[in-house]
This record gives sequence, structure tokens and C-alpha cells, in this order.
Amino acid sequence: MTFDHNLLVLVLALLLDRIVGDPDALWMRMPHPVALFGNAISRVDRMFNRTELHKRVRRRNGVWSIAGLLILSAAAGFVLHRFFSLFGLIGILLEVVCVAVFMAQKSLADHVEAVAAGLKTEGISGGRLAVSRIVGRDPETLDEPAVCRAAIESLAENFSDGVVAPALWYAVFGLPGLFAYKMLNTADSMIGHKSDRYTDFGWAAARLDDFANWPAARLSIFLIAAGAWLRRGSAACREALRIAARDGGLHRSPNSGRPEAAMAGALNVQLAGPRVYSGVVVMEPMINGSGRETATVADIEDGVSVFYASCSILAGTALVLFLVLL
Repeated sequence: MTFDHNLLVLVLALLLDRIVGDPDALWMRMPHPVALFGNAISRVDRMFNRTELHKRVRRRNGVWSIAGLLILSAAAGFVLHRFFSLFGLIGILLEVVCVAVFMAQKSLADHVEAVAAGLKTEGISGGRLAVSRIVGRDPETLDEPAVCRAAIESLAENFSDGVVAPALWYAVFGLPGLFAYKMLNTADSMIGHKSDRYTDFGWAAARLDDFANWPAARLSIFLIAAGAWLRRGSAACREALRIAARDGGLHRSPNSGRPEAAMAGALNVQLAGPRVYSGVVVMEPMINGSGRETATVADIEDGVSVFYASCSILAGTALVLFLVLL
């Protein structure tokens, strides 16, 4: 695999994902690859994270488990790429489809737009139901502005780890890098949280996921700012960069606050702040505290517009790099 090959495939995959997304009709008939990754993670969890084990043993088991899963997923990506390479142009198209499966442009935008649609058609109950599908906080604690903020935060955060990060890992390392990244990101979402069960076993997965998402989170700032410039003008672009530089580190995650702060600046709205997870209030500082306090349905729609523009700039950048390397 070569860098220019990866860039060409990436451009086509981003275009395909933008148009098609994740068709429900397909994944109702066969398991999504991420679901297969989840099954593997659940299996090692059951085998090596038993409650009777000492905390030190569980942490060690977690390190070896995520290492093994990453090696296996990267090996699967390498084998699949070599298989595709046997078929020339058809193989390239198959790899395009494979990469598109791991991108989340249209599916993410669809889920976020569903929150706006739910608020418009069914009021707060519809908004809460729709946002509960994309965030982990307790939906019944959210009023309408909080539902809107949650949707925008999810859009910004998942732009980084659902679009930019897999694009970067594929561009640099091909299918092995993409598969390993998606395995790691899935593991972080399943076992990387600080509950009693996973604070030790999921420690390595959480730390590695922070490392793997570090470049994408910073790049996403500039992509969101550029998208804001296209959709909302130069002032929104400057605010996205300013708020990201000032408030990007306020989030408890070393990465999630970067794209969230950029989006908050682009939309001139406050994000983050206190929220409730499983009945527990998590106190966090407000990102862009000088922005508007009340987020609205229009802000969700504007956020999706900026998001799509940012995705276009990502694809355009990959295309320009490919043409330069021809």
C-alpha cells in the first residue's frame, strides 16, 4: 500500500459515505464490522475481567487484551488489503466500500438532524428520545436548550473521532491502521470509562484512545473553522479558532473539548457545563461562556451545515494531496 493509493481510496470513500451512509437495509442482513469488534471486546472482557481477580491483575489483563485485539485487527486489515490488491481496479473499489463503512459522515448528521426534527414535530419528548440515541447523559434531565447543546456537542466530538481520526489513520497506515483505530475506539467506548468494573481493565484502552485521537482532535479545529468560514463567514471562522485555543482544554477529555470548543465558537453558543449521567451530576466548566446561553434547533441545523462543509474540506484536502503526489 502507498500513501497516494490511500489518499485516492479515502477521497472516494468519503464521497461514498457522504451519499450513502450506513444503509439500515444492509446491516439488518449482516453484522456491521464494528459490531464484530464489539463482540471480540465483550469476549475478552468476560474472560479476563472477572470480578474475583485482583485490581492489578485486571489492569495487566486489560493491557494484554487491548494489545492482542489491536494486533489481530491490524493483521485482518493487512490480509484484506492484500486480498483486494489481487483484483486491480475492482479491488480498489472494494477497498473504497470497506473504508466508507468505517466513516460516519451521513449517519452522524442524520442522527443529529433527527434531534432537530424531533423537537420540531414532537416537542421536548421527541428531542429527548432522539438525543438519547447519541449521548450517554440522562435525557429526562434535559430541557430543550440542553437537548440542543447535547446534539451539537455529539456532532463536534464525533466529527473528530468518527470522521477525521479514521481518515487520518487510513491515509497514513491503510486498512491495518483503520481497523486498529476502530477496534481501539470501540474498546474505549465499551470498557474505557471509570466505573468500578472498568477503571483497571479498561485503563490501557482509554489511554491509547486518547493518544490515537490527539492529532485528529487538533486537526478538527481547523477543519471546523474552515467549514464555519464557508457557511457563516470569516468572523465565525476566527471565533472557532479563538474559542478552541482558549477553552479547548476545559473538557475532562484531552481531545473532545477541542472540536466542541471550535463548534461553540463557530455557532456563538455555550456548550458543555454540568450534566447528569446515570443519576450522577458531572460538573464541568462551560465552553465559550461568553456565547449565547440558549441553544436552539436553528443552532443544530447550523452545526450540521458547518459539519458537512468541514467534511468537504477534509475530502478536498485529501484530493489535493493525491494530485500533488501524482
